[in-house]
Amino acid sequence: MKKSLLALAVLGAFAGVAHAQSSVTIYGIIDTGMVYQNQVATGTGTNTGSKFSLNSGVIQGSRIGFKGTENLGGGLSAVFNLEAGFSNDTGALQGSDAVSGSNLFRRKSVVGLAGDFGSVLLGRQTDFADTIASYTSVNEFGGWTGNVGHNLDRLEGTRTNNSISYTTNSINGLTGNLLYGFGEQAGSTSAGQAFGAGLKYDNGPLGLGLNYYQSKANGTSAADTSLIPATSTTVTADTLASNVGSTAYKGWNLVASYQFGPARVYGNWSRVTQDLNTQTNLTAAGVGSLSTLTNRTLARAKKADVYEIGTAYSLTSALKLLGAVEYTRAQFDGVSDKGNLTAYNIGTDYALSQRTDLYAFATFMHATDIVNTGVADSTGVAGNQTAVAVGIRHKF
Repeated sequence: MKKSLLALAVLGAFAGVAHAQSSVTIYGIIDTGMVYQNQVATGTGTNTGSKFSLNSGVIQGSRIGFKGTENLGGGLSAVFNLEAGFSNDTGALQGSDAVSGSNLFRRKSVVGLAGDFGSVLLGRQTDFADTIASYTSVNEFGGWTGNVGHNLDRLEGTRTNNSISYTTNSINGLTGNLLYGFGEQAGSTSAGQAFGAGLKYDNGPLGLGLNYYQSKANGTSAADTSLIPATSTTVTADTLASNVGSTAYKGWNLVASYQFGPARVYGNWSRVTQDLNTQTNLTAAGVGSLSTLTNRTLARAKKADVYEIGTAYSLTSALKLLGAVEYTRAQFDGVSDKGNLTAYNIGTDYALSQRTDLYAFATFMHATDIVNTGVADSTGVAGNQTAVAVGIRHKF
């Protein structure tokens, strides 16, 4: 009897140690805002009208996630992260888009190892552009500034399927990242491949970031199964079997941020090239001539440069004033004039607590020789557009 009790006590002790070495965290964000937009396409000819809506994920996409770690000893840990998006205005899961298809953990689904060497993650994940986006307007405005170009240059956190990444630990403020996405096409190693490499440097008030991403067409789905914006409905030339393995997308990001007392100022530049967006290929894909203004969208541009400057000023520890200007210049194959999109944003964010904040944004977007993508949830807007959002965000 005494031996049995001793054995149970020993097993209990080991169980307690094992439990202490592992942890699982449930977390999430619920973000909802009331949005007003004018000049919204009604779907009837060229008619437009004003629109009031209750939108989920104005700043950050509403989500629920699970992340955990297990101490394997010797400084090595097993890690995982699963993250599902949802629309809290309707309660629906965001489990389907043109890029990821139908899935549950479309935001993130990774498992890997972490230690003194850094971390290695496998699964569906963002590339390093998502990390350095904290130095841009994405940090305060989130998805509100996306349609001017951040959805195209990956600073909104676009995912890559079937990928493996390596991220170093910070060394004197410097962190590096490499990413490879498997195309998984039999007989064609290059079909659907993706490559990424990034660096960021943190030194007190200074933050710098650099990232490169490249992907290749797989011949069956928009862009490459990993990339161009999930909100895009454009079916580009990447669907043509003759372009399998050809480079579909190349993107550079250069970002900088500096904290001057209560004010953070930032600026960034991105260049995106989509080599397969030629007149011949787009016509074959059913897009039509880009000489027609209604056919010129950012997703169909052959090259785009995205510029941004902005600031976030802390009036108090709880209240911030925000301002940012984004400008995108897009070039189209076979079209001499360049399309231009400019967005002027102002806003404020007030923290009720560490986990709950109220926000208000206003934006005016101007388009020249290109379709106005719309500030919030609209596309194909005629002419200029003004949009206003007031909302609440809670993190748990």
